[in-house]
Amino acid sequence: MSVFAFRFRGPAGGLAVNLDAEVSGPGNGGPPHALRIHRKIWLGLPASGLYWEDAAWLAFGVRLHAQALSDLLPEGLVVRVVALDFPLSDYRCEASALAMDGWLCRRFALPPSGAGVTYDRERDRFAFTWGGARPSVPPTSAQ
Repeated sequence: MSVFAFRFRGPAGGLAVNLDAEVSGPGNGGPPHALRIHRKIWLGLPASGLYWEDAAWLAFGVRLHAQALSDLLPEGLVVRVVALDFPLSDYRCEASALAMDGWLCRRFALPPSGAGVTYDRERDRFAFTWGGARPSVPPTSAQ
C-alpha cells in the first residue's frame, strides 16, 4: 500500500485528499466489483464503498493515464483503492482525480498528465484543468 497526499492551498482554505492504493495483476478478466477503465486496466474500490462522485472521479484519474499504463503493462493491472480520506472542509470530489493522477505518476514514474487546479479569484472558486482530457463525470453543484 502507498499513500499519496494531494494538497492545494487557496486564499480561503484549500483542497486535501489522502489516497491509499495498491496495484495487483488483473487475474482472469478483472476482479469482482471493479470498474474497467481501459482494455485490461481496472479500478478496484474499497470494500467500505465510496460516494458515487468520488468513485467516478477516481476512475477519471486512472483514465488520464490508461493508455500509458496499458502500454507499460499490456497484461493489465488493478489499481485498488484501499482508502480515500479527506476533511470535508477542504474537499471537492474532483480532487480525488488529482490524487489518483499524482499517485499513478509517482507509482509508475509516469509523466504529468497536465491535470491540475488553480484558484479563480474573480469567480471565488477552484478551477480544474484536465490536460486536454474531457471528464465524462457531471460537474458538481458547487461549481
